[in-house]
Amino acid sequence: MPVPLRLRLFKGLLASLLIAGTPLVPPVAAAEVLELRFDGLELPVNLEQLDGWTRSPAGRSGGGDLAVWLDLLDPRSRQDLKVLLRAPLLRDTSFGQQLLDSWAGSQMMARLGDLLTTADGRSTTAVLQTTLRRLLESRQDVSTIGLLRALPVQRLSLQLDGLYELAVQWRQQIDLQRQALRRLQALALPERRTVPLAFADRTPLSPRRLGLAVDHRQQPLPLEIWPAVAPAPGRGNGAPQRPWLLLLPGLGGNADQFGWLASELAERGWPVVVVQHPGSDGPALKAALDGQRPPPGAETLAIRLADIEAVLAAQRRGDLPVRGRGVVLLGHSMGALSALLAAGVVPEAGLAGRCRKALDRLPIANPSRLLQCQLPSTDLPKRLSPPAELRGLVLLNSFGSLLWPRRGLASLGVPVLMVGGSLDLVTPPLEEQLRLFLQGRDPRSRLVMVEGGSHFSPVRLMPSDEVLFRLDEELVGVDPARVQSALLRLTTEYLQTLEQPLLLPAQRRVQQGVTLDVLDAAAARRWKSGLKP
Repeated sequence: MPVPLRLRLFKGLLASLLIAGTPLVPPVAAAEVLELRFDGLELPVNLEQLDGWTRSPAGRSGGGDLAVWLDLLDPRSRQDLKVLLRAPLLRDTSFGQQLLDSWAGSQMMARLGDLLTTADGRSTTAVLQTTLRRLLESRQDVSTIGLLRALPVQRLSLQLDGLYELAVQWRQQIDLQRQALRRLQALALPERRTVPLAFADRTPLSPRRLGLAVDHRQQPLPLEIWPAVAPAPGRGNGAPQRPWLLLLPGLGGNADQFGWLASELAERGWPVVVVQHPGSDGPALKAALDGQRPPPGAETLAIRLADIEAVLAAQRRGDLPVRGRGVVLLGHSMGALSALLAAGVVPEAGLAGRCRKALDRLPIANPSRLLQCQLPSTDLPKRLSPPAELRGLVLLNSFGSLLWPRRGLASLGVPVLMVGGSLDLVTPPLEEQLRLFLQGRDPRSRLVMVEGGSHFSPVRLMPSDEVLFRLDEELVGVDPARVQSALLRLTTEYLQTLEQPLLLPAQRRVQQGVTLDVLDAAAARRWKSGLKP
């Protein structure tokens, strides 16, 4: 029977810190008792008995007196608990070492150390780090119960109050998104049925790949160039009226994952350049999994922004085979954050203080906050001037609630198409998109919610990506191919509003069973007003 999602997610948190290898032999000074503390009560649990209970086959008692109580659980919960305590949580020793050295890993360790304390209430963060490094070096098998028994502290205390608060936080986030979806579906929006865009028969496009020499990198910056196929309308004096598009993948993303969008837009007359950001792309993520380097994070934003500036400058000089009247920045996730920063939207003062409060507990209900809160420790430019030729932004699964809590997008002088998914558990749309969108001022801007869409809906995985992205169905959402088809039609209509004096109407679009709720500022305010605070 599959493990419930809540247990798999909790397992995933611990998996980022633990490792698998050969059988574990507890050290001499291993922990013997785990005190479970909840609401002022203390329940001591013998770890040896708990370990024995997890090893006992179904239908057979194991674990001494403790088993009498644990076996009162219903069969499914009992098996789920055994799986959570017993299963290996990470299968690569080198990656575990690198993760412990990363900023995100250190933050997670600190929060876990606050929940799992010594008997007198002191954090076990340092002990956890030392023990994990020792286990990693000896390539031992580490499960949750194995880690507890390996810690050189005789009595441990697990703050169930804190774990319960994390569970409540997660449950509240899911309930809030469900409530928000019901409220969104109740909005009176004109309904429009659309069909996928079709092409005449022709050979599929292929990009021109080139390396752009840039001062801030030792190797040329990899680019994919998708020249426009359809003639741009309204040439007039010979200059194309359509903008060209600069497409920015997310953290750990590759250029070819967005070839579906680049090729389709090029077919319709928009030239597209897709950037591959070495150091924060798929090969960098694979290198982290192989233990060759720490996982990429927000520290790569500075070089990403330098990449964007270099590509824009090269196009202005005529060094790229791309022409257009202005540019639109189109990004996914961290690529969307890069687009906002490159557009000159400056993070508001006080980010470090907001992050201290936000990271007081593990941000399991909004993992994007880990990236946002890494920014104060990076060498991010203080301010970037918006490109003079910037005509608009397309932001897929963007985030920035801690960066822009009050002014949001008010300083932007161009329209924004902001897309989120009702099942996005990485950048929750109410916090990370709706809040920012409501601060915008351009009447052409639109907020779009994909009902059943997830954080990964816009990403088309290639065969080589399957090793890196093995996602549960709950994290994928509705069929990504159908979502991408609906997003393509929506994006082309939005881009057309940049060329003509027209507005994309607020509406509920249904295409191949996928529903997109397109909101203008007034509709977005009505949606927010119906949500519980």
